[in-house]
Amino acid sequence: MSTRDEIAAAAQLACLLEASAPKPGNVSPGVAFHDTRYEDFLASAAAIAPAFLDAGAQPLGVTILRAIEDTRRWTTANTNLGIVLLLAPLARAAHATSPASLRDRVRAVLASTSVADAESVYAAIRLARPGGLGDVLAEDVASSPTVTLTAAMQLAVDRDDIAREYATAFARTFLVGVPALEDARAAGLEWSGAIVECYLALLADSPDTLITRKLGPDAASDVRARAAVVRAAGGMRTTAGRQAVAAFDLELRDARNSRNPGTSADLTAAAAFVVLLNGGWEQ
Repeated sequence: MSTRDEIAAAAQLACLLEASAPKPGNVSPGVAFHDTRYEDFLASAAAIAPAFLDAGAQPLGVTILRAIEDTRRWTTANTNLGIVLLLAPLARAAHATSPASLRDRVRAVLASTSVADAESVYAAIRLARPGGLGDVLAEDVASSPTVTLTAAMQLAVDRDDIAREYATAFARTFLVGVPALEDARAAGLEWSGAIVECYLALLADSPDTLITRKLGPDAASDVRARAAVVRAAGGMRTTAGRQAVAAFDLELRDARNSRNPGTSADLTAAAAFVVLLNGGWEQ
């Protein structure tokens, strides 16, 4: 898959598949947060198309900022900042004509980011207004960056899973999320169930940093442990597993969505995008 239309369509489809699956603790059809509806995620998936159509012809930071600006015309909630940050380097890599693997092309994209990319991404973050960022001593998003986008992300690897993907050439996307999704599809699960399985694999692999920022490391570790138990119960492949998934969903819900594993959901969308780029829709 290499045409601009196909890449943009795959990005949108990855967003739609991720949002539509009943992932524990997240918005899905018929399940809303106090400030965000399922329809907001549908509108956000549609909104990113123009930016991703041009992902191969414009700087990475421009793609990210355009996608967030276009999203804000449809919803005031932060529905897709993390997803856009993850999908944009993948889309730019997919446009490359190199015979190298997609991950190696991603490495090249990340190695070539600029200070201008960082400036655009800082603007996108300020526009999206994600929760729980706090203040940092170096390269805070409230100020102007002085380093490249990848270098700025490397400064945040200890507190943000998405930044860690930039620093590791998308290690968890390619080594945890993609294999889990491909395995679930090969086992006969439909896309919705396979997306949930991918999400559980990512959540069980590492504490979700959105929960860490909101509630602290102990709460995030507890959620990670529960995800591992749910996977061991069968996930979406058995009746007992599906019951465990439903119970887990109830455990993660509160009035302020403080236990929402939102970063793991973003990584799930990235894994879905890679699988789609690799021809997974037809398999």
